Amino acid sequence: MHGHKNRHGQKKRGCMLNEVKSGSCCRIRNHHAKGAVRQRLLDLGFVPETTIEVIRRAPLGDPIECCIANYKVALRGSEAQLIEVECD
Repeated sequence: MHGHKNRHGQKKRGCMLNEVKSGSCCRIRNHHAKGAVRQRLLDLGFVPETTIEVIRRAPLGDPIECCIANYKVALRGSEAQLIEVECD
């Protein structure tokens, strides 16, 4: 896995969507979901190279509200844990 660099020449870090802090933006790298969950995420617009903003988390951390393709969607923590993202 090669580290990509952002516009400031710094390496972008990879993590899972459930690790991204509220108010942060990231780009989807890959899905690790399978079957119906994978298809549901793809149908919702969680496709590679798409930018996501993590809006907020519920008080106990689950679900996570995200903005993707100009709409908001709440994901379970277990679903967010299957989406690999790249953050600045």
